[in-house]
Amino acid sequence: MAVQRSGRSDATPSVHAPVPGRAWLMLTLATVGFAVNFWAWALLSPLGPRFKDSLDLSSFQQSLLVAVPIVVGSLGRIPIGALTDRFGGRVMFPLVSAATIVPVLYLGLAGHSSLAALLVGGFFLGIGGTAFAVGVPFVNAWFPPERRGLAIGIFGAGMGGTAISALTTVKLVKAHSMSTPFLITAVVLAVYALIAALLLRDAPGRTVPTEPLVRRLGATLKLRITWQASALYAVTFGGYVAFSVYLPTYLKTGYGLTQADAANRMAGFVLLAVAMRPVGGWLSDRLGPDRVLAGALSVVVAGAFVQSFTLDLAPVGTISFLAMAAALGAGSGATFALVALLTPASKVGSVTGVVGAAGGLGGFVPPLVMGSLYGEYGTYAGGLALLAVVAAAALAYTLTGVRAAAEGCERKQRTGRPRGRRTARTTA
Repeated sequence: MAVQRSGRSDATPSVHAPVPGRAWLMLTLATVGFAVNFWAWALLSPLGPRFKDSLDLSSFQQSLLVAVPIVVGSLGRIPIGALTDRFGGRVMFPLVSAATIVPVLYLGLAGHSSLAALLVGGFFLGIGGTAFAVGVPFVNAWFPPERRGLAIGIFGAGMGGTAISALTTVKLVKAHSMSTPFLITAVVLAVYALIAALLLRDAPGRTVPTEPLVRRLGATLKLRITWQASALYAVTFGGYVAFSVYLPTYLKTGYGLTQADAANRMAGFVLLAVAMRPVGGWLSDRLGPDRVLAGALSVVVAGAFVQSFTLDLAPVGTISFLAMAAALGAGSGATFALVALLTPASKVGSVTGVVGAAGGLGGFVPPLVMGSLYGEYGTYAGGLALLAVVAAAALAYTLTGVRAAAEGCERKQRTGRPRGRRTARTTA
């Protein structure tokens, strides 16, 4: 059974279990792998405005183009997470990285001349997005319960691979050719796949399930934490993904920014969210993930509400977006601290797959909604108002059902604790 320290103010300090140096090395390798695969996964997003102009795409078609890799990468996390429980990250990280090379090369060399070709390439590019479901159970197994919020938060910072794409893709296309960023990414993926195959090791004593895949997935869907974390991750990480893929279009269309300027601002949004993800995990280890989630969602509600009025980008719009970036990053880290807290060790990969899929799907819908609403009404106000409403609903759920589950876990673990010392919480 997985355990987690209380993080509540009514307990006395605990002694942290030592973390071996090899665990930090494995965390580093996993984080790099996550970043590289997410770099590949996000290659089409910065080029969306360019494809819209060159292929004469509608707003909806452009949104669909950048959303297809998201939905495939999200749904693919469900089987990939379950396979990681069975075979471990040592096998799955090199496999996913090598498989992502194929669509990257296709898009760079031949698949960018029509919408149909881009959609086919984007479909298989989604493989890169499944790396998240490999890394969470891999990292979780290497760290003691009271350090998992921080460790998984650090791993989650690998989502900054989308910032690499935002900062480099358009510049490389302008300086060289359309194929250049894709060829560079393919080489990096190949190098990482080789390094991972040589150096990655699964944690000693890792719990390996023996049940068939379908039965394990069925058991995962019966866990309450699966649905609780899925709902929250659809808002927190889904919001991050939606902004990371659609913000360049939003800024170019709504504020008249150049493609390069919009991509740079999106990169700033991404970097702040990435930096705040381990902070959210670290705070969750100390305060409890439900408290961190409540604070983060409150900020998202306020930021989305303010930005729905489409105020000037400087300073109010910029402040709103940066506040939401920080909150979405911290909330994403807190969500997986909650997963580490309440999930049985043998099911972390399966739960991660489902929760990760929900997060990705949460990022799939908003770009389509934003594109459709703008095409119909010529404004993004309605889409941002909807985000505020959804975040408010998630906040209410956090303060009720999620908080009750976290506190119930703490009360259960208090039974039989030695007095005068904080101990770990055991998950159900």
